[in-house]
Amino acid sequence: MDGVTDILDDLQWRGLLQDSTDLDELRKHLAEGPVTFYVGFDPTAPSLQVGNLVQVLTARRLQQAGNIPVLLVGGATGLIGDPKAEGERSLNSEETVAGWVDKIRRQVEPFFAFEGAHAARMVNNLDWTSPLSAIEFLRDVGKHFPVNQMLAREVVKARLESGISFTEFAYQILQSHDFHQLHERYGVTLQHGGSDQWGNIIAGIDFNRRKGVRGVHAFTTPLITRADGTKFGKSAAGMSVWMDPSMTSAYAFYQFWFNAADADIVNYLKVFSFRTRAEIEELARETAERPFARAGQKALAEELTTLLHGKDECEQVITASQALFGRGALTDLAPSTLRSALAEAGLVEVDELPSVAVLFKESGLAASLGEARRAVTEGGAYVNNERVTDADAPVSADLLLHGKYLVLRRGKKTIAGAELRK
Repeated sequence: MDGVTDILDDLQWRGLLQDSTDLDELRKHLAEGPVTFYVGFDPTAPSLQVGNLVQVLTARRLQQAGNIPVLLVGGATGLIGDPKAEGERSLNSEETVAGWVDKIRRQVEPFFAFEGAHAARMVNNLDWTSPLSAIEFLRDVGKHFPVNQMLAREVVKARLESGISFTEFAYQILQSHDFHQLHERYGVTLQHGGSDQWGNIIAGIDFNRRKGVRGVHAFTTPLITRADGTKFGKSAAGMSVWMDPSMTSAYAFYQFWFNAADADIVNYLKVFSFRTRAEIEELARETAERPFARAGQKALAEELTTLLHGKDECEQVITASQALFGRGALTDLAPSTLRSALAEAGLVEVDELPSVAVLFKESGLAASLGEARRAVTEGGAYVNNERVTDADAPVSADLLLHGKYLVLRRGKKTIAGAELRK
């Protein structure tokens, strides 16, 4: 981007602006920058999900445009949890939440620069929330929150009939207090978050004003959905896609983006890619003209996997994707990458090596032994990318990759794996 004022134009083009305080004033404020802004992440699980990348990458865009990020991991608010329409949250222990705070900090840190003129800062709202006494909280903070305004929040209204605890009802006060504390401590004048946080964010703007602070701003990004209206952030298997590699492997993360529908990929490129407008428009053209090439999907999968997991890991994932389908050497794959890829495809564990027909049946590549034998007879069965000619012969232990894995393939595109227990 050419300058700090271009960031709003860029966010608007990418579809990343839904709600905001006065947009002209926000544009003017950014032009007078650098602006110190904040975004928060609550540790309500041991990892952020792929949907959280919207806020992580929006903050990264703001920093690259010359602004200063304050990245809040909510050790206090994570002990309570923002109200959900579905019902009351289960409270996690202080030790559990503290452990999740550390994990999420480590997930977020690689996306930002922590040195230089626009160095990011990582903070924990437990630092200023835990010293508050109940009396101080009620007198100095709670006094400024009209209950009628708090009741007007959509998620609160949805919970009034089924019931909502005072704990979750008061979450809005804690988040608003964060905004004021960050303004006082670090000069924060801008907050961004998802559109579901707009009520909390506006409450923070109002609290700052009631405390005599002027010139604070906010905006939200829309919640991302697929073109068919289904929820974003789930894999084809229906599982959440996590940023922690121990919960979602680099291979599975890459495949999530690579398998994005053509109807979604241009929007995903705008939201998640740091490519220029011209580059994204070219990828959109390629997707429309040659959808089978999956140019947009490949570009985004490689960019985000490199960003989150590193260049070396991304290269291993790409090598694995090619090798599984016979376009590379399986022996080049690290054991962890190979296992992750096979687990994503479907991995069956065995205590001893049976015949190919049995492996195909147990792995789900064939519905029966007869069907597995027909696949072999028709020339469509492969072990480690080598065509099999005898369905009932036992698989040789010499074929095991890293002494324990087999890659099974039926036809050109259907993959599974076998792992020998040891």
